[in-house]
Amino acid sequence: MKNLPKKIRSKKLSSRVDLTAMVSVSFLLIIFFMVVGELSKPKTLALSLPDRDRGCGEPTAGCYIGNRFYTVLLGENDKIITYTGILNYPIKKTNETNYSENGFRNELNIVNKKILEYSAAIGKPNQGAIVFIKPSNKSNYGNLVNILEEMRLANIESYAIVDEFTPEESKLLAFN
Repeated sequence: MKNLPKKIRSKKLSSRVDLTAMVSVSFLLIIFFMVVGELSKPKTLALSLPDRDRGCGEPTAGCYIGNRFYTVLLGENDKIITYTGILNYPIKKTNETNYSENGFRNELNIVNKKILEYSAAIGKPNQGAIVFIKPSNKSNYGNLVNILEEMRLANIESYAIVDEFTPEESKLLAFN
């Protein structure tokens, strides 16, 4: 037999694919989309407002509208004027107080306690005061910060900073 030329065979390459980088990228994408999904959820705040009693008409002792409202007016020279309810039909007359521990803090705790008792009596427990904080243009930023700190200390969950005064409230601030 003659020497036949040998067939030249090509070298077989490995058919294995290294997927390490692909797995790393996949996990990074999964983590990214989980974080983005969590951050894109709308953040809502539960707001507890009083029930609407349609047959109420003018506020009375048995009427629930406004009985949880507590308004704090911040004036110049560290002046605080407060009232409970609606100004035209206040549950308690307006009061001028100060930032001392026996002043505003004490009054806020007493008012919140009475509102909690009232809410429990009408079958709506754990519904405390809804505080409206109204700083005037003449009040300073420190006063607002102090009032917000008092809200935290008194565990008031429902409060709002309102920048508009009714004409009656403006007269009240100017008068006192």
